[in-house]
Amino acid sequence: MNLQQASVLFDSASVWIYDMRPPMNMSRSAGELLRQIEELSGQTISDCYQCGCCTSGCPIGEAMDPPPSKAIRLLQLGRAQELLASEGIWMCASCLVCGTRCPRAVDYARIAEACRMLILRSRQSKVDPDTVTAPELEEIPQQAFIAAFRKSSA
Repeated sequence: MNLQQASVLFDSASVWIYDMRPPMNMSRSAGELLRQIEELSGQTISDCYQCGCCTSGCPIGEAMDPPPSKAIRLLQLGRAQELLASEGIWMCASCLVCGTRCPRAVDYARIAEACRMLILRSRQSKVDPDTVTAPELEEIPQQAFIAAFRKSSA
């Protein structure tokens, strides 16, 4: 590849990188899912320009899969089902650091909450309160148990 070919390739890639709108070939169901997440969260997913401030400030960002910025990017790419199947949305501490640090005021905590609500409304919960044993109830602090239950119920 010569320098001119590399320059053309770079120019076309930079347009794609900075154009964060969802791709036009997004399936109808993915578009509908994105609309539901935006409606429930009150956030506009396309506002995010992937600066990474949310992930860099997240206290558990390293443990999340995907971290906040990548999760939002999955939504922008029309891969909402992949995000809904991930563990990251359940790990969000809802500490609101992401929304505070975001220069575009995109609040990932609200997006994660909307994703959890969609899953719970479809009866695909990862938490079943009926399976908590008596020894676990004695060991788990009440505040943590109630917070986890609230987070995991719609």
